Amino acid sequence: MKTFVLAFLFLTSLLGPLSCAQAKGEGAAATAKAKAAKKARLSKAEQRDRALAAHPAALRSSAVLILDPKTSKVLYQKNADAVMPIASLTKLMTALVVLEARQDMKEMLTVSSADIDRLKYSSSRLQVGTRLSRSTMLHLALMSSENRAASALGRHYPGGTQAFVAKMNAKAKALGMRNTRYVEPTGLSSANVSTPEDLAKLVVAAEKKPLIRRYSTDRRFTIRQGRQQTVYRNSNRLTASPSWKIRLQKTGYISEAGRCMVLHAAVKGRATVMIFLDSQGTLSRVADANRVRAWLTTFNPWRRQ
Repeated sequence: MKTFVLAFLFLTSLLGPLSCAQAKGEGAAATAKAKAAKKARLSKAEQRDRALAAHPAALRSSAVLILDPKTSKVLYQKNADAVMPIASLTKLMTALVVLEARQDMKEMLTVSSADIDRLKYSSSRLQVGTRLSRSTMLHLALMSSENRAASALGRHYPGGTQAFVAKMNAKAKALGMRNTRYVEPTGLSSANVSTPEDLAKLVVAAEKKPLIRRYSTDRRFTIRQGRQQTVYRNSNRLTASPSWKIRLQKTGYISEAGRCMVLHAAVKGRATVMIFLDSQGTLSRVADANRVRAWLTTFNPWRRQ
């Protein structure tokens, strides 16, 4: 009996420290788990803070519309019905009219003195006398917002520029763009006006044209003028960003319109139309687009549909 008691006491002395060590180990694991959970909570809070800072309410554009084109659901709007000058966003309608007229895209068009900007006296690298195909003129107008190219496209329409502008307005009416008016095909005139709501309809229609998608998002294009080559680049720096998936874009600027931009892009795999008008500051429209994308990615407003 005495031997049994001594053995029991010996085993107890061994197991005691082991149980304490196990308890300490479990306690340490629990502490580490709690710290990890706290860190995760802090990370989520930080993400919310960043998303709130990027909320569309912080946008610098005067008028904005963010639209899900699949459902026509408005995800965000700010002065979406405000009628404003649209500058070179005009060229999206110019492109739509050119393509729907089904003119020969290989036909050579000549830049003339009639294409010189006498409204804003802006410069152009497209020289008077240069001959380019209708397709190339469209490419330059959409990718680099080349005003003389857009003007030449309008002049070479059956009936000339006046008939072309009439067709632009007729197409706007057909698309339900009730508050849109065009007076010329370049966007240099502040009398070319529209609203974010109307422009979203134009973007949705233009995105269906493969050539508009291709030309508006191309990053670089070279033409030959005489013996020299002229390199054109996209007017929208977002087209060079690997983090953006843009199907269609157009930028615009005149002093009366401010910085303008429209996008048809994929965000979280969802097609999204973004309209920004009268953004103040050289980089503000790009910053606004990045803020909107951050907000969409974090808050996923599609879930509330």
